[in-house]
Amino acid sequence: MITLYHCDGARSFRPLWMLEELGLPYELRMLPFPPRVFAKEYLALNPLGTIPLMIDGDTRMTESSGICHYLGTRYGPTPLVVATDEPAYGAFLNWMYFSDATLTFPQTLVLRYTQLEPEARRNPQVAGDYAKWFLGRLRAVEAATGQSETLCAGRFTAADIAVGYALRLAGTIGLARDFGPNVAAYWARLQARDGYQRALAAERQAGVEQNVTPRVRG
Repeated sequence: MITLYHCDGARSFRPLWMLEELGLPYELRMLPFPPRVFAKEYLALNPLGTIPLMIDGDTRMTESSGICHYLGTRYGPTPLVVATDEPAYGAFLNWMYFSDATLTFPQTLVLRYTQLEPEARRNPQVAGDYAKWFLGRLRAVEAATGQSETLCAGRFTAADIAVGYALRLAGTIGLARDFGPNVAAYWARLQARDGYQRALAAERQAGVEQNVTPRVRG
């Protein structure tokens, strides 16, 4: 049984969504956000105190986009992963890495300096600068989704899950209002997917059952 440690609305939503798209059985363990502060016992499992943590037998992974890639290749074949012999393989990998390194990274600084830090330590200039960074990089998604309903290979893939989470987080930190028309339409399509809706439902149900109050919403 795959076990996924998750915080409501956090980047661990990527592998949760991937699990639902694949239809794999899993156990979802909810943690308060940030777990390194509010669930110190979790540090025994993941000394970084970050989420996600996915445990699959002897395999332990903490990188959300990497977990999605792992699940698709370990439990495939699946159209959610672009194979090495497909022309779009390079584009697929690029979007998978782009999703976190280029899109989520600046968002975490916006989140930190607008919501997570104590009032005295919040910094509107830092938050504004990194919001502009994110929106500038989002132009790549605006261009890609102006030509196709998905990012690559002419179908929905894990790359759409990985980038789609960044769009969800943008809603949490107040940046979705600045989406271009192509990104806005693309995000609406992603949210309409059954797999996305199942992941949302699983997140909410697990939070209620495990008595973990949501701290991040998107």
